[in-house]
Amino acid sequence: MEVLTIQDAVHWDPLIAGLPGTHALQTWAWGQVKNRFGWEPFHLLWRSDSGEVCAAALILQRKLILGSFALPLSVMYIPRGPVLDWSDQALVKTVLVDLGGFARQKSAIFLKIDPDLPVGFGIPGEEGAEDHLVGLSVQDHLTACGWIFSDEQIQFRNTVEVDLTEDEDALLLRMKSKTRYNIRLAERRGVTVRPGGVEDIDLLYQMYAHTAVRDDFLIRGKAYYKSVWQAFFKAGLAEPLIAEVEDEPVGGAVIFRFAGRAWYMHGMSLDDHREKMFNYRLQWEAMLRSKAAGCHTYDMWGAPDTFSEDDPLWGVYRFKEGFGGYVLRTLGAWDLPVRPLIYRLYSQTLPRVLAVMRERGKTSTKRSLST
Repeated sequence: MEVLTIQDAVHWDPLIAGLPGTHALQTWAWGQVKNRFGWEPFHLLWRSDSGEVCAAALILQRKLILGSFALPLSVMYIPRGPVLDWSDQALVKTVLVDLGGFARQKSAIFLKIDPDLPVGFGIPGEEGAEDHLVGLSVQDHLTACGWIFSDEQIQFRNTVEVDLTEDEDALLLRMKSKTRYNIRLAERRGVTVRPGGVEDIDLLYQMYAHTAVRDDFLIRGKAYYKSVWQAFFKAGLAEPLIAEVEDEPVGGAVIFRFAGRAWYMHGMSLDDHREKMFNYRLQWEAMLRSKAAGCHTYDMWGAPDTFSEDDPLWGVYRFKEGFGGYVLRTLGAWDLPVRPLIYRLYSQTLPRVLAVMRERGKTSTKRSLST
């Protein structure tokens, strides 16, 4: 087994596109965006003895800052990775050992992974729900090797995915009747959806900030989303869609696409014309355009950790489930403590720091709307 470091997008994206569980957050563009915001990217590739690419990992490393001083400490994160065939036990062991060695070489406090690996499908306890034995086996292996299920889950653990391989009539038939009705209602009431571009970034952010303040969730500053959207639009890996009523923007979505999959990562809406059900029309158009672009799967990006009405995502989940998708439960984020004592201290301190940062972030978002 050979481990290589890749230095450019020309080689990286095509090589990882064919790996199981590959993801937009493992692309070259994502590493470059994060590099602008304090993370150093490393691109590792594993080749078999026959020269076949069998695993990959975009690793992000961030040095810890205290005041204006950089500490000799860092953390590592592999967003939605590593990507590999997790049923190949020998390969799994090799990749995890190599990643641990890389983290030690770079003197990281810990390494966090959160591969897009299923541990189950459907809602536990309900008819049709089933476990994914490979994912559960990997979970057991991580525990046995000293990995810890992380208190800091960066991405959504669960999601709703829609199979786009059927024709449009079949896709509509799979939806709940109320969802089909609302899609048609939006069309009758004059909702249109247009593809956007870089020129719409200011509009997209203003709508996103409005949504965050109204629904009380945290987003980053405008500079961050401008960097993400510009990079992915330019690379052809994302497309913004804007819903309008009589040429007036009322909502939007940014759809990421890579290797036959699409992700609804950023959604935004204003308060006017909500009775026209523009969000239903927007999602349907996103699915159609993703299908036309060659995608076989549409990931609606996020479902509750616990499937009960008490979960903050319950209302969002009920909206998403109407589109005929299935619940996918994934492994979640796991940490390998490379420096256990410091890791424990970091884990105890981080929640308090994040709480302060979240409040500051919400205040900043509200301020951006007022200006």
